[in-house]
Amino acid sequence: MHTLTDTVTLPNGATLKNRLVIAPLTVCLSDANGYVTPQEVDYYASRTGAVGMYIAGCSYIQPNGRGWLGEEAIYDDSFIPGLSKMAAAMKRNGTKAIMQIFHAGRMAEADAIFGHDLVSAGDVAAPLEGYRTPRPLTEEEITDVIKNFKAATIRAIKAGFDGVEIHGANNYLIHQFFSPHSNTRTDCWGGSLEKRAAFPLAVVEAVLCAAREAGRKDFIVGYRLSPREQWTPGITLKDTLYLVDKLASLQLDYLHISQSHIGSVATEQGYTDKSILAYINETVNGRLPIISVGNIQTRSDVEEALTNSDMAAVGGSALIDPNWAAKLLNNHDAAIRTKLAPEDCEILKVSPLAYKILSSRAPERIL
Repeated sequence: MHTLTDTVTLPNGATLKNRLVIAPLTVCLSDANGYVTPQEVDYYASRTGAVGMYIAGCSYIQPNGRGWLGEEAIYDDSFIPGLSKMAAAMKRNGTKAIMQIFHAGRMAEADAIFGHDLVSAGDVAAPLEGYRTPRPLTEEEITDVIKNFKAATIRAIKAGFDGVEIHGANNYLIHQFFSPHSNTRTDCWGGSLEKRAAFPLAVVEAVLCAAREAGRKDFIVGYRLSPREQWTPGITLKDTLYLVDKLASLQLDYLHISQSHIGSVATEQGYTDKSILAYINETVNGRLPIISVGNIQTRSDVEEALTNSDMAAVGGSALIDPNWAAKLLNNHDAAIRTKLAPEDCEILKVSPLAYKILSSRAPERIL
């Protein structure tokens, strides 16, 4: 088992000063057009410096890719100056700054995409209240989306980020292409497991190509995935292990496994003997580092995470306590704030929408 203070050397040679990561969490502080605000820069600056790596909340790669208002954009060069300020704020004391890039697909809220078409791999709405039916992307549009992931990577490099994380998790567009629930295509981008994996792998190749063409061998490229899907038909752990094996064979620097709890266990036959994270770790077999995330709040949670992963990431814990990592690293565990009061949001730089999201997802962490 790793210890949280160990350094981590990524496949590209970059070294992280410890094994703590702040997970991507949309803080809902960008303006209505996706530009970074001073308040957003202040938020990131207040939470960085102690961890080895900080992954910013998702940045959308084209106008119809925004999930909800408050997310920052990266689809045009005009966004680079604001993103540069964010990157500079995050890179304190040697912390690596990573920009997560994504397209929301069918999960985009109507008011977030300003009249643009809602698109996905197929024409199936997310089976949740209030979500609309998308139209399938054309083959030409799919090619454009892949190009836009590449262009977003180039902008992240120009903005001074140390790397990007490809957001293939949490029901967003890349996830939608891999899912048999949302991907109803019968062309080269859908149908069999191999064809459903084609879009995620094409995006990875485009992003890696952008880093190579920029001459940035030290540029970090990670990939985030959700190992299971709650819908039927949905992504199974068997499907995920197929994709994990493919991703681990590429020149990625890490895999980020998005779960609600680090110790989650699958229910599907043949995969109930150990945790999902353990099966993924076994499949990766040391080919690249793994980041685990999922309700990590305490030192013991970090230690549990590091039994089957190389790094442990926190989202809500860093939102609630900007000094979570510093307190843990300095053995001040008892001083860690575990709940968020509404009257503390202003001083902690937590937006009303971020507070609302935390309240709905983790009501036990609200005072």
